Amino acid sequence: MVFVPGAMACTSSVVRAQDVVQDACPRPAPGSAVQEPEDLRSTNGVLQVDLTVRNSTEKDGSTRYCYLLADGKQSPTLRVSPGDLLILRLKNELSAAKGAATPAPSAQPVQQAHTHGHAEKNSDPCNSSTMTITSTNLHFHGLTIPPVCHQDDVLKTSIQPGDPAFEYRFRIPANEPPGLYWYHPHIHGFSTPQVIGGASGAMIIEGIERANREVAGLPERVLVIRDQNLLNPDAPPSKSEPVVPHNLIDRDGDSANNGTGFGKPAKDLSVNFVPVPYPDYPPAVIKMKPGERQFWRVLNASAITYLNLAVVFKRAPQMLGIVAIDGVPKNENGNAANAVEWHGHIGVPPGARVEFIVNGPPLGMPALFVTRTVNTGQGGENDPNRALASIVAADDAPEPRSTLAANPEALPPPALPWLGNVTPTRVRRLYFSEKLEDPNNPNSATTFYITVDGQTPAAFDPASDLPNIVAKQGDVEDWIIENRSTELHAFHIHQIHFLLMDWSGVPVDEPFLRDTVNVPFYNGRALQYPSVRVRMDFRDANTVGMFVYHCHLLEHEDGGMMGLIRVEPAAQSEAPKVPGSSKNKSSTKMRR
Repeated sequence: MVFVPGAMACTSSVVRAQDVVQDACPRPAPGSAVQEPEDLRSTNGVLQVDLTVRNSTEKDGSTRYCYLLADGKQSPTLRVSPGDLLILRLKNELSAAKGAATPAPSAQPVQQAHTHGHAEKNSDPCNSSTMTITSTNLHFHGLTIPPVCHQDDVLKTSIQPGDPAFEYRFRIPANEPPGLYWYHPHIHGFSTPQVIGGASGAMIIEGIERANREVAGLPERVLVIRDQNLLNPDAPPSKSEPVVPHNLIDRDGDSANNGTGFGKPAKDLSVNFVPVPYPDYPPAVIKMKPGERQFWRVLNASAITYLNLAVVFKRAPQMLGIVAIDGVPKNENGNAANAVEWHGHIGVPPGARVEFIVNGPPLGMPALFVTRTVNTGQGGENDPNRALASIVAADDAPEPRSTLAANPEALPPPALPWLGNVTPTRVRRLYFSEKLEDPNNPNSATTFYITVDGQTPAAFDPASDLPNIVAKQGDVEDWIIENRSTELHAFHIHQIHFLLMDWSGVPVDEPFLRDTVNVPFYNGRALQYPSVRVRMDFRDANTVGMFVYHCHLLEHEDGGMMGLIRVEPAAQSEAPKVPGSSKNKSSTKMRR
């Protein structure tokens, strides 16, 4: 891959900066009612979609990104069933307009190391040598589809402005769990500005009521929570908040975690594009019929913001019934059918999804959908308490766009044994770490690493074809992932789901699978680094190929915190070389 930071790949056949329409990606005003995305449903087993990705420069110099349908509607929800064929044609009309978003400062060392070419006009998108701010592609987050071009490859596929519409074409696996997935660009080095600008959308594999009849017949609501650069970065804090002694800025230029739960956030949030800006957080509005029971499908499409979701009536937390995490119904494990887990709040890392039952407030009851503070560690960003939406009970509240089937046929039982009951073939150890460019300057640029224990830490090299890990299709592995940094990280891997087995050595009894999980931060004092142990599932034949694992804080991914895994067919046995290997295994404990 060739990185071209700031490359202006515009020609006469490409949208030019002076041609950019100011409101190519219009957004609602703060305090607006939350509108659900447009639903696009498959017909006769096929869903055909034509999307255009555009950007626009705002008056404040920020850049918005959007996926547009022909009628101008943004970021539609793609609804398909297992076995359906998805044909998505993506046209790149991004422009390198004046004031367009630039890469995160933390990503600069990686990009500079790989700048050795120029954007190629009409190059093969399946084997492109260019990744720039105007390049794009799609990752179908959570789907178990092959990591190949036209399906879910993010390593070489790169679509340039002026290219013909690029066709994604794949069939939803017949065994894909029903639930909430999503799509977003995955151009290494430039994912952060595109996702913060709004390039994301939900995808639903239908049939969750077949997995859990507790949601049968319920109206469902799709809520996409995104983060964006602060609309009011210089505003003083709201007078309703406690005084925060210092507003620290981290090395990424965001508000640093201050440990109070208050103060300026690193990013503003939005709910289905309705912004909820600092400092007063005017909530968006969600209307429900009094006491109505609904099924909410919530996607954290943030680039860097952790969520800790709750519904409160007069400040009293309400119980939320978790049905699925990261697109997988929780009773996939063979537990009692129709089981629901009830919690007062739900943590959702960037990239993760949660689907839960919520009961609306009675008439006249003040109610809020909020995110509680998340402690991201000494080196992390500030994710304070804040409102997201007012939940207003009204007899005339409109029905949500979609309702689940009332009398569904039950899903067949899984063909494979529950992952938690499978003995792993091997155990691997990995760790997150960071390195300041200037060790004496805590705000200097940072390189981020995720390293296989025994290998030399190295930032992700998009030009390399050497995998960090080689696995076998059909195997199940345990990975112990440590965090040797002072900020929270969110581990994510493409193509597969995994099971959380323990949290810093303490067994966890989780009845659901994930594709994204938090890895606790190191506090600088403990004798052992915090870690998670996850059981990785390579049994599906669609996992064969080369794909990535990384931190889903996109500033960290863009800054080098990504690795390569190659899953070989079960019959193949030769063990290839891996980069930076060493016979000397490092200790998992701190050297004193």
